[in-house]
Amino acid sequence: MLAVIRIRGETGIRPQAQKTTELLRLHKINHLVLVEDNDSFRAMLQTAKDYLTWGEVDEHTVEALLENRALLKGRKPLEEDKLSEISGYKTYKTLAKALVSGKKKFSEIEDIVPVIRLNPPRGGYEAIRKNFSQGGSAGYRGKEINNLIMRMIKPGVDMNGKDQN
Repeated sequence: MLAVIRIRGETGIRPQAQKTTELLRLHKINHLVLVEDNDSFRAMLQTAKDYLTWGEVDEHTVEALLENRALLKGRKPLEEDKLSEISGYKTYKTLAKALVSGKKKFSEIEDIVPVIRLNPPRGGYEAIRKNFSQGGSAGYRGKEINNLIMRMIKPGVDMNGKDQN
């Protein structure tokens, strides 16, 4: 499973990259989608590589995303007590394991919003116009995507920016 994050806006974007970001539902900066790892998605990501960053996500990160950021339709948080009737799994951990192993697709979870909104990363992005291999943020970053996502999840702050603590 791949996690894809949009890191740049729409100003000056190439038409092919614009269409790719629309198909991935990445309309705004710091939005994340979870997609399966196959050749067609990899080709789409290469088309928009200057505006996106992606990599293989692990179970711990998916569990943190489900627990802190995943929303149901109507902007309702995904609660663990209702998880079994929505997805068939009892805990965030078992659902994350099924998602990463490919037994369940993120889009198959009933009434879940397909895009996960994140905060800007603590410490900021590296240079957003440079490729990750050159010390920037754009493009493929492999397992390092987990570190970026964890920097973007801030527990204790709700989706409207209000402190819950």
